[in-house]
Amino acid sequence: MGMQKKIIKSSIILLIIFIIGVLFIGLNKSSIYDTKNLVGQKINKIQLEHFSDNKKVITGEDLKEQNFTLINFWASWCGPCRDEHSMLLRLNQVKNLHLLGVNFKDKKNNALEFLRDLGNPYDDLARDELGKHSINFGIYGIPESILINKDLVIIKKFIGPISKNDYDYIKNIVRK
Repeated sequence: MGMQKKIIKSSIILLIIFIIGVLFIGLNKSSIYDTKNLVGQKINKIQLEHFSDNKKVITGEDLKEQNFTLINFWASWCGPCRDEHSMLLRLNQVKNLHLLGVNFKDKKNNALEFLRDLGNPYDDLARDELGKHSINFGIYGIPESILINKDLVIIKKFIGPISKNDYDYIKNIVRK
């Protein structure tokens, strides 16, 4: 009986050490949702489904043709997306800036109606129906936007609606 208790006790201690080890490793591992270290990083893989069914996939090669691209993640069901829309329409007028809209977890008809009602500020439109591709950009809520240069390096990430200050910042960066 004494030997069985020792084996059980040893097993429990090993199990606890294993669980603590796994938790410790998990806490120290960089999360894909961690966005503070994105600035200055290059986006290695961009592959987004084009919003129009008959068009191609949008890749990083497409964006390298632009001086600057603002990738805006939005949806028709998102109230703050509606709030930022006027700023996106203004940004569409800024030279050297390409606007790529990524419709996030939305129904296509609702997205089209949203753009018909409020105007379409985007030079290109992609969709991420299930939200799987947006994770690669560190997106965890919408609206969010990422400003990149032609080398696909992230200049700045905007969490929440684009504000007047964000508009001014973007305008100053792309005019340099």
